[in-house]
Order: sequence, then C-alpha cells, then structure tokens
Amino acid sequence: MLGGAVPCRGGWVLITGRLQGVTMAPGPAQVVPTFLAVVDHRPSFDVLTLAAPIGLPETGTPEGRGCDRDARDVLGPRRAAAVVSPPGRRALGAPSYEDAIEANGGPLSLDQWELVHHVAEVDREMQPFRQRSLHEIHPELSFHQLNGDRPLEHPCHTDEGRAERRALLVRKIPGIERALDADLVGVRRGDLLEAAAALWTARRVASKGVIRLPKVPEWDAKGLRMQYLR
Repeated sequence: MLGGAVPCRGGWVLITGRLQGVTMAPGPAQVVPTFLAVVDHRPSFDVLTLAAPIGLPETGTPEGRGCDRDARDVLGPRRAAAVVSPPGRRALGAPSYEDAIEANGGPLSLDQWELVHHVAEVDREMQPFRQRSLHEIHPELSFHQLNGDRPLEHPCHTDEGRAERRALLVRKIPGIERALDADLVGVRRGDLLEAAAALWTARRVASKGVIRLPKVPEWDAKGLRMQYLR
C-alpha cells in the first residue's frame, strides 16, 4: 500500500495507491482528521509520503534546513519561493503569532505561522522508527521530476499552474482523475494535486528510483532525518 498526504483545512487529504506489477492503481481521495490517523491507516503503508516537515531545527531561520536550501536550488529562481522554511520546534506551542516569533529565536513569516498546527501535529507523533516507511516530500519537487526535471511554466496557485500540474499527473498516473475531481469538505483543488504528486513520489520510493536531497541528510535533536525525496 502506498500513500501521499498533505495538510488541508479539514486535517489531511490522503490518496492511496496499490502497485500492480509495474503500474500503480490509485484509490479515491479522502480526508483524515489527524496525522496519527494517517500513520495508523489500515492496511498499513509500505511507503507513505508527506508534504509537511519531518525533523526540525530548535529555532527557525529564513533559509530553513539544508534540504530546504537544496530544494530551492533544484527548483531554480522561478519556483524556489514554493519552498517555505519550517518554524523551529520552540515555536510550535506558542499561543499567538507574537509569542511564536519570540520562541522561534528570530523572524517568523506568516507562511511559517500558518504551518504551525500541522507541523506540531507531525512533530508530536514522529519517531525515528517511522521513517522506515514515512518520508518527507515537497510537491513542487515532485512536479519538477514529473516535468522531466524542468521548471514548470506557471505558479501552483494559478489556474494555469493547476492545469499544468493536473496534465502531468493524468499523463503519468492512469486513473488519477477520480481522486483529483473529488469534492471534499475543507480540501482545495491544489491540495488534491499535491496529494497526487506525493503519491507519485511514493511510487518512486517503492521502485527505488527516488532521489534524495541532500544525499547525506541532516538529523534533528529528536534523531529525525531531515531530507526530501523526489
């Protein structure tokens, strides 16, 4: 069983898939209320990819982790802004944006603050043993790979960008249209595209065709590997 999960307003949007020989049969999209429910999914996942930070610095920086910097280098100047540096671990329990800035030990963007709830949920449940089957991805890295390791023409938040990304997924994953067209409460079209891109990378992990950023990972204070797979 393969899965790709991304944060959404309703919790986590998850798209599953099964390998059938050299092809993958995607399942429907679904909303799962908590990260713990995602990782405890039955049947259990052989590979689960997650579009959320796994492994954090204690305090945040604008540049982020080594994997974030490497991801921006791969995406190039047109798409590098899609990679938002995660907040530091000390900011996760802050009751307000102002308190989070102080706890973070430095600047904290609104984009970083919007991630805090989901980042805290992942950090609370993650242990090193889970990384045997659970891997961090970035959707834009997945789309970059789907596009022949070339930058996409349009930003992901535009109609043109969503159409461009959908076309790549439909070309590479037969039957993914049902998941991409799902009408789920608290889920945007972009969330579905990103979950499908995560599922594509899960398939690459399962087939041992994945690329790691960086090749030699950093590790955080909890012993979590900080590395993107694409």
